[in-house]
Amino acid sequence: MTLLITVFAAVISTAIWYKNAPKNEMRVDILCWMFWGASLMWLIDAVVEYLEIGAEYFTPAPADLLNDLFLGLSVVALALVIWIVILLIKDPKGAVRATLFKNRK
Repeated sequence: MTLLITVFAAVISTAIWYKNAPKNEMRVDILCWMFWGASLMWLIDAVVEYLEIGAEYFTPAPADLLNDLFLGLSVVALALVIWIVILLIKDPKGAVRATLFKNRK
């Protein structure tokens, strides 16, 4: 489930990045890299777990599905928080800077 959630997030963010590729003001490429990296990590984890202990990756128990769902959503949420912090620091549209200097007058 974690692999599925991160792959969907990676595909969606890649489509958004590709649509806005020449400009890339919002730095969606960073989000793509984080989601594709997480997807690769979960894929390798699933393959190793399947080969080493014969984990039931394709027939999980409902409790395992729920745990994986929460973990996958947590990974996506953490990546989005990191992306927002990067946006606030880099401030590509100058919104944070304008707000800070507006209050100083």
